[in-house]
Amino acid sequence: MNFIEEYLRIRKHSEQICEPLQTEDYVVQPIADVSPPKWHLGHTTWFFETFILKAFSANYQEFNPEFNYVFNSYYETVGARVIRTDRGNLSRPSVNEVYQYRAYVDEAMQKLLSCPVDEKLTELLILGFNHEQQHQELLLTDIKYILGNNPLFPAYSKDWKDATESVSGENMINITEGIYEIGYKGDGFSFDNELSLHKVYLPHYSISANLVTNHEYLDFINAGGYQDFSYWHAEGWDWVKNNQINAPLYWNKIDGLWHHYTLNGLQKLNFDAPVTHISYYEAYAYASWKGLRLPTEFEWEIAAQKFDWGKRWEWTESAYLPYPGFSKAPGAIGEYNGKFMVNQKVLRGASVATPQGHERITYRNFFHPHLRWQFTGIRLAK
Repeated sequence: MNFIEEYLRIRKHSEQICEPLQTEDYVVQPIADVSPPKWHLGHTTWFFETFILKAFSANYQEFNPEFNYVFNSYYETVGARVIRTDRGNLSRPSVNEVYQYRAYVDEAMQKLLSCPVDEKLTELLILGFNHEQQHQELLLTDIKYILGNNPLFPAYSKDWKDATESVSGENMINITEGIYEIGYKGDGFSFDNELSLHKVYLPHYSISANLVTNHEYLDFINAGGYQDFSYWHAEGWDWVKNNQINAPLYWNKIDGLWHHYTLNGLQKLNFDAPVTHISYYEAYAYASWKGLRLPTEFEWEIAAQKFDWGKRWEWTESAYLPYPGFSKAPGAIGEYNGKFMVNQKVLRGASVATPQGHERITYRNFFHPHLRWQFTGIRLAK
């Protein structure tokens, strides 16, 4: 791998994602879970500055010492930070200054990477690449939420293509019972939560070859699924009532017809596309209404070689917990995944927002059950 080329390729892609934006779009934070695009651009730059340049580049001078407070996300080890809910209050630094920050760090990184790179630097560099790719997906989904909650429903880009043709139907793939290996194996990159490789016993099960489509999910809505508590967890039912939920995120009924906001703007609902922006609560309720269930993350991983995946992050029935033998790295890097292993559900696969090359079968995404601003979807099992 040519580290300079890969570094510049990934860094450029983050900025390409932001090219369609107006300056005002960079600063908005409609909800706590959505960060302003300007903050993503700064945070990913801070990551390389903090964990690589300060540690490996002799005489490196910070672009702005205050940026550690502004762009630190959740790393307690690294010091105080702006709380997440206040990221939208950062009218300063300006968008231009954030881009100057990126250019400054990029220049220093290229200088550093023009020298021999040892094993420790290589490890942190590749983590930094994958960290920025994670934020590229967050960038796109956060931008969609920002624009999709603008009363004018402006398009992000008329050229955006969501290549997610789906085959409806309930074709099931049968998996025989047995003892299977779970987790990442190989010499490439993986996050620490994908380790260590271990065995699990799985009884015989069946899993759908296809994702649930908008048309299929609309049947659940029309059957009164959001009005019948019997399909929901108690916590999910409270969420529906307290938030007046009656359809997936971005669905709007206009003149009696369902529309949904897409990155191309407001469109008539594509009935054949996989349903998306679904919470775990909704995924569970739909499965219950169908008399089926969601797969566990282990069932998903073993069966994934037999179906097409990568269009939606797929909710599983598994709690986000450490694998046997999991251990956190020392220092700030150890805060990356381990401390979030409570009260969250695992999602598997990837989505149309996932950067190319960042997906793999063992990838463990995780979110709280009520969240649905990511490109989430449903695959059924029994």
